[in-house]
Amino acid sequence: MDAPPAPRTLRLLVEYDGTDFAGWQRQDGQRTVQGCLEKAFHAMTGQAILVRGAGRTDAGVHAEGQVASVELVSRIPNLGFLRGLNTHLPPEIAVLDVADMPAGWSARHDARGKIYRYQIWNHPVRSPRHARRSWHVYDDLDTHAMRAAAALLLGEHDFRAFRSSDCDRKNTVRILRRFDVRREGTLLSFEIEGTAFLRNMVRILAGTLVAVGKGKMTPDQVQALLTSGDRTQAGVTAPPCGLTLVRVIY
Repeated sequence: MDAPPAPRTLRLLVEYDGTDFAGWQRQDGQRTVQGCLEKAFHAMTGQAILVRGAGRTDAGVHAEGQVASVELVSRIPNLGFLRGLNTHLPPEIAVLDVADMPAGWSARHDARGKIYRYQIWNHPVRSPRHARRSWHVYDDLDTHAMRAAAALLLGEHDFRAFRSSDCDRKNTVRILRRFDVRREGTLLSFEIEGTAFLRNMVRILAGTLVAVGKGKMTPDQVQALLTSGDRTQAGVTAPPCGLTLVRVIY
């Protein structure tokens, strides 16, 4: 008789358009990315398999490089999983790569950082072509002031002023390694690399920089938030449609 298959740990690289999902995390009665992936695994293996993501993106948030880990027992080769999962997934989700990893490897706990991008369509007229992937801001934005504010946020700081009211993290100190403000015509983007992020932190940073771009805040006022920790003095929480998880760093 053939020996039973050995336990395996798989790493998945996942891309998705989050517009029509209630976020990453499985929720009863809701369409989620994790839920769709687990259904696809069940369709292939007949097993109830837990798919653990590197981060839990919110409803409406996208990913180009979400990473997930899966522990299972199966002889199906990686190419078989790649093809089979994509057959069973909805068109808004694609598994880009499947790889075997050492036992115990975790997409979440072994991550050393993440890169996010936030996009803004900065034009008086809305763009149907960009509506699902960007925030429409029709006011003129001062990108020089926004870059100055972004530079003041680099490094290790207490970012409690840039988290949602339901964030329960006790340690709010994070390190931002990079905060780029780029403009290509009417499309403005922020690319932010950090060790980790608080709930809604990137969206609040984006909303705060837009306030700076509109002249409603100064770069110095943004820097002062790192000391005061006063969420009420920061910008709005930018809409989820503009946010994309670009890469998880290991």
